[in-house]
Formats: sequence, structure tokens, C-alpha cells
Amino acid sequence: MSRSIPFLELAPMHADLADELKSKFAKLLEKGLFSGGEEVDTLEKTMREYLNVPHAIPCANGTDALELALRALEIGPGDEVIVPALTWVSTAEVVSMVGAKVVFCDVDGHGLMDLLQLPGLMTARTRAIIPVHLYGKMVDMERLLKLTVNTGIHVIEDAAQAFGAFQKGRSAGAFGAIGCFSFYPTKNLGALGETGLLSTHDPSLAERLRLLSNHGQPRRDTHEVIGRNSRIDTLQAAFLNVKFSYFTVWQQKRKALAKVYLDHLQHLKRMTVPSGILQEEHNAHLFTVQTEQRDALKAYFAERGIGTAVHYPLPVPSTEAFEVNKKFPVASRLSNLTLSLPLHPYLHEDDVRRVCEEVQRFFSIR
Repeated sequence: MSRSIPFLELAPMHADLADELKSKFAKLLEKGLFSGGEEVDTLEKTMREYLNVPHAIPCANGTDALELALRALEIGPGDEVIVPALTWVSTAEVVSMVGAKVVFCDVDGHGLMDLLQLPGLMTARTRAIIPVHLYGKMVDMERLLKLTVNTGIHVIEDAAQAFGAFQKGRSAGAFGAIGCFSFYPTKNLGALGETGLLSTHDPSLAERLRLLSNHGQPRRDTHEVIGRNSRIDTLQAAFLNVKFSYFTVWQQKRKALAKVYLDHLQHLKRMTVPSGILQEEHNAHLFTVQTEQRDALKAYFAERGIGTAVHYPLPVPSTEAFEVNKKFPVASRLSNLTLSLPLHPYLHEDDVRRVCEEVQRFFSIR
């Protein structure tokens, strides 16, 4: 019997890094330093250099990053924020959390915010647009920024899935007023818990983000604004510092496996493979395919011990929390067609070939 192929395996990765991770943990235990400190400073410096931004501010998680970005830009009641209809719920959730109105925009065939529809959604109350670099593929940021020039509308990049993606040499998260990242364990660069990051070129925004994420205090017991506790955990910063040294190699492996998928699947007429996944503007976070037989294919894989995932089964405006009286046909269609196949640095090439063989077998008998 063929071995099972999980959708994602985090254990083998961390088994390989166990000695280094345990060493970091032991050193922090010895020092007794669990908030702030050298590991956080090192992570900030690494992120500034990698993203090529002057300010990189770690925080507790990706959702906090988005909310802090809105609060730093003083967006709240009476304001409107445009978000894509197809995304993880956090993108819309944070808009409601600060009291602003969520305005949903349908997506294009890649699942990215449909920039052709944006001008018709922008009003005098629009304060921000949050493009999502979905599955690791970047929105055309130059084109988006041209739509907002001289409008006073801020662009907040949801780059939670796009760390490692670059457009014309410029990192995801480095185009808008603020970039928001997640280092959730399943991401291309993942912590061993919840962690996020904010990036900006604006020193005044950077200062405000730091204040908001640390109880509004520039120094202990001095509270200049009402903030919150969204500081990064020192241990998670330390783990990310260990894992970042392997990030380039992991990305190369993701791209190599994505190429194997493309070589075997791109000719299939009843399936669409991800566009541009081998290019630098896609970080190969997910290998998503589209097919009218998505549910049947998912069940077929499950019977054979192959893990898959659906990102996402419903557009956000179709959920009970955000239901609106408007249709989003492309987002609705993609939510019914899209299936994510296994793709991660610890996946074997033979496993990818087996997945491809099973895909081909599935379509040959239907």
C-alpha cells in the first residue's frame, strides 16, 4: 500500500531543526529573557534588510498587524475600507473591529482583487484599500497605486501569504503605506506559534505602530495613546531567526516541486493550474488548481491517503458574519472550483509525481 501524503507536515521540518531550536530555547531559559531583547532586535534587522524597508515591526500575529495598520492610519467609524471578497476572514474582520464599513470587491480569475472594479467602489468615504496577495501571488501593485494616487486613500497590503514574493525586485508589503505579514506555522516562514510583522517606509507611521502595539507607551509607564499588547514573544522571534537562515533553500524547493506539478498537469483540459507560480511575484505558498470536479477530486484523493485543502469554501461576504445583499460571481465560482494540493519543502518529489499520476488517473476515468 502506498504511503499517505499529508497536505502539510510540520514535524519533519522541526525534527531537522530540533537541535538549533532547543539550543535557542535553552539560552533564553538561562538568560530569563522572554519579552523583547536581542532576538527581537535581530529579527527586526533581518526583516528590514530582506524586505528592503526602513521599518519592520514584529507583532503578535497577522490579524493584529492588519488591525494595527488601520488604527495607525486613524481609520474608524464613518470610513469605508475596500477588501477582496475571497480571502481569509481577518482581512474583513479587522475593518469591522475598528468600526469602519467593509466594502467587498470581487476578484479576478486568479483570486486577486479585481482592479477593474475598484474605481466604481471608491467613494468620498473610502479611506483604505487592502489588496490580498492570495496564495502567495501578488496583486499588480503599480497598477493599484496609480488608481489611488492623489485620492488620499491608503493602501494596506495583506501579505500574510506572500513573504518571499517580489514584484520587479520589490517585496510584497513594501508598496503600500503599511505591509502586514503573518508567520503562522503553516506559512512559508512560520514560527512555532502566533507571530506577525508590519512594514512601512514612513517613520511617523512606524512610531505609531510601535506605540499601538505596546500599550501606547514609548517607554515603560508613559502612555501617549490607547494601545494594546501585541508584542512579539521573544521565543518566537528566536525561532524565526533560526528558521530564516533556511528560508532561501526552502523557497527553492517549493519552486522545484511546483515545476514538477506544472510539467505534469498544465496540459490537462479540465483543470487550471496556478498562473506565474514560478515567477518571483509568486512565493509558491499554495499550489491551487481549479476544476469543476473539485469535490469529487478531493474525495478521490482522500480515499488514497492524499491530503488536500480548500482555500476558501465561501467568499467572506457569503459567511453569516458578513453576509451582504450583493453577488460576487467570480469569488463564488472560485470558492467552488479551487483545491490546494500538497506543497512544502519537506515533500518528496516522488510524492508530487504520485499526486500528479492520481490526478491524471482521476480525469481518465471520468
